[in-house]
Amino acid sequence: MEPTRDYPLFGGAFSAVLPPGAIDVSDLRPVPDNQEVFCHPVTDQSLIVELLELQAHVCGEAAARYHFEDVGGVQGARSQQVESVQSLGSENLALRSCCPEAWVLSGKQQVAKDVAVHQALLRLPQYETDVLLTFNQPPTSSLSPGNVSPPPWSLGDFEQLVTSLNLHDPTIFGPQ
Repeated sequence: MEPTRDYPLFGGAFSAVLPPGAIDVSDLRPVPDNQEVFCHPVTDQSLIVELLELQAHVCGEAAARYHFEDVGGVQGARSQQVESVQSLGSENLALRSCCPEAWVLSGKQQVAKDVAVHQALLRLPQYETDVLLTFNQPPTSSLSPGNVSPPPWSLGDFEQLVTSLNLHDPTIFGPQ
């Protein structure tokens, strides 16, 4: 099963490559206007793309940690643990012309169960926006057997989503 190429996001203002079998959650339930949410058809995995207000009071690695902790707080996480934070070179991003700073973070949050959380933070200061991409990966034991179609998503699928995210219509951010 092939990934979905140039899938329109936010009414076509953005596009990205989605992993095989991604289901648009907005077809199933309401999703906030600042989010695009996708779920795997068989596992509990999910991908979220969020347009958030730029948090100018935090810089660098601290910005990635801020968003991780904020999401955990909103979800009522009983515990949170950051495992790694790394700078993501903008030369690898489709958004490189407007994204001077990007970070990837991996950690765990305990909500109903321990979930591995992988996030990418793409900072777009000229639009006063932080783009937060999140890959929620449940424990392996809750993933289905290896013969599932499509197979569970990988970090490579998440990386492809992050690096392929492209802006087509900057008016989504309002008048500049």
